[in-house]
Amino acid sequence: MCYSAQIKADYNKFVRHQGPVMDLAAFARLWLRENGLERKKIPKGVIDTIGPLLPPDARAAMDARFAEDEAAWQAEMFKQAKRKADNERKLQTKVTKAASEHVRIATNKSEQLKGWITDLRRTELKGRDWQFFPQWWVPVIVRDGDGDGYVVRPMRYQLRQPGTPASSDFTRTGEMSGTYNARRDNLERYWRRQFGYTHGLMVIEEFWENVDKPGGGSQRIKFRPKTGEPMLVACLWANWTDPAGIEPDLPCFAAITDEPEPEVAAAGHDRTIINIKPEHVEAWLNPDPGNLDALYAIFDDKQHPYYEHQVAVAA
Repeated sequence: MCYSAQIKADYNKFVRHQGPVMDLAAFARLWLRENGLERKKIPKGVIDTIGPLLPPDARAAMDARFAEDEAAWQAEMFKQAKRKADNERKLQTKVTKAASEHVRIATNKSEQLKGWITDLRRTELKGRDWQFFPQWWVPVIVRDGDGDGYVVRPMRYQLRQPGTPASSDFTRTGEMSGTYNARRDNLERYWRRQFGYTHGLMVIEEFWENVDKPGGGSQRIKFRPKTGEPMLVACLWANWTDPAGIEPDLPCFAAITDEPEPEVAAAGHDRTIINIKPEHVEAWLNPDPGNLDALYAIFDDKQHPYYEHQVAVAA
């Protein structure tokens, strides 16, 4: 499964070269979705590059939410500073495990809060500002309705099948469902309403996977094409509508995965996203449901860059 990925940083440059246009109305709807409630699940790189292009009301809704965040973080920093000072005074008279633990926790929490505030105010983007995870919002290239053109539209990275309840995002045990990835060997079953009908393309620079460590436990590994070229990831998408008519519509997607590339398998993972060739983009985004063999042929002719890897974060 593709646990996480990083959007191509110079996305606007790629879009200008490939032809699709930004669906700013769709991005504005996302900004206004429950008055900016989704802000924590939108990569900072997307917010900072697309946000300035949106109408004033959309920008205002998001800015107001971020102002609330910063005010809450500042208040929490004051609380943690007091907690640290109070327990440092206690330690001056008597060293206790409890007071020492309070100082440690308050120090760590304060540093975390400072980091959040610094990131919120920071204007120079970093690579990590483009990273996303399941249930985050990602720019996806799709066909513009019945027209001949293409648009870049924000969609949630986890496909919720139309007609299912919102609770289907999670399993009965409370774990997140794996429907952010669509296995190639299951496309004509679980994904039959999207495969051959609603196709998308995600442009990323690298992706992460959780793999088992030989001695037990797991670790997060980052994969990146050795060529440095962007990956054109084949996706399926849907627009979920709440059967109960309560929640707003949810444009959502899943990335298609296949058997692992040899170097990915050697690193300990059993799937790889499908990175299609540029010459197949037109055919992929304009599928013929009556000719699924042609779509499988695109998969068989996918790009095979050597995926370099490195351990990112211990899980």
